[in-house]
Amino acid sequence: MESIDTIVIGAGVVGLATARELAQRGHEVLIIESENAIGTVTTARNSGVIHAGIYYKPGSMKARVCVEGRKRLYAYAAERGIPHKRCGKIIVATAEDQLEKLAQLKLLGEQNGVAGLRLLTVDEVRAMEPEVFCVAAVHSPETGIIDVHAYILALLGDAEAAGATLALQSPVLGGEIVEDGFVLNVGGASPMRIGCKHLINAAGLGAQEFAHGLKGLDPATIPPLIFGKGSYFSMTGKPPFSMLIYPMPGIGSLGLHATCDLTGRVRFGPDIEWVDKIDYQVNSERIPLFENAIRNYWPKMPHGVLQPDYAGVRPKIARASPYDTDFVIQTPCEHHVPGLINLYGIESPGLTSSLALAEDVVERMDGGD
Repeated sequence: MESIDTIVIGAGVVGLATARELAQRGHEVLIIESENAIGTVTTARNSGVIHAGIYYKPGSMKARVCVEGRKRLYAYAAERGIPHKRCGKIIVATAEDQLEKLAQLKLLGEQNGVAGLRLLTVDEVRAMEPEVFCVAAVHSPETGIIDVHAYILALLGDAEAAGATLALQSPVLGGEIVEDGFVLNVGGASPMRIGCKHLINAAGLGAQEFAHGLKGLDPATIPPLIFGKGSYFSMTGKPPFSMLIYPMPGIGSLGLHATCDLTGRVRFGPDIEWVDKIDYQVNSERIPLFENAIRNYWPKMPHGVLQPDYAGVRPKIARASPYDTDFVIQTPCEHHVPGLINLYGIESPGLTSSLALAEDVVERMDGGD
């Protein structure tokens, strides 16, 4: 049986960022991914937004790693030539009873260290985004967008340049805790058993399933997995906005916001559906729901411009909004298994936070927490 120092399960953005950090610190790293390419699950099915860090509870892990991760991500993207744009966004209040919450969001962002937040009047919003209706708004100049695929390719390139190895189409079928580490059963075209001293479970939607299949791990330490499906609809025609437009946050998500990619194509979403299995089908019958929500801040939206685009499923640990729950980085302090770190509930702002999360994970591992 072969053995290696460290295995990272999952080649999504957080797994790849963690593998990169480990390899650059001198660890021998194997990345195991069940799919036939990197970043094809949660990573490929989000908005591609670089979040500023506004919504999260001050002092929470999300607040800290989002703000730090955003700074690092902009610097990394500039250094590596990864397409990105600091386009900014506005959070809009469309009714008088939302004004207090809007002011609270600005205060939250400032407490989290987000620079440049500014309350906008209706006239200021109209000057910036003539198509937007609101009674007031907050401008976030630090919000942006990034080419997610180019980003994860750069992370993998760095990891491999530092000696890491990637194994695709290699599902982990189970494993056990042994005296000097772990033994994993890996499937695929060439099934094998492989040992390691350190194990990072960054499997995203599969993190809980792997943890339950790891013999010797107390199942009481594993949080629930709740599937929060979010659909996106794209828009035909000329883009109506130059920035990202976010309504006031709702239950389970940040609301049906308008984002654009680096080509200028506009899409709306995600919404939230609590589902009992992974489902990426976009239901066109949800178009009227989207239209009604979007017209709260874009009343001139023409009929018939929305078309199904894609859907993602968030690996949630509670039926709550991303700003009401925190990331879980579970170390031996919680599960009492030396060498194991489990990542649970890595939803938004996981992409933005990835470089900071990776450093956090590796420092906890190297520190023996």
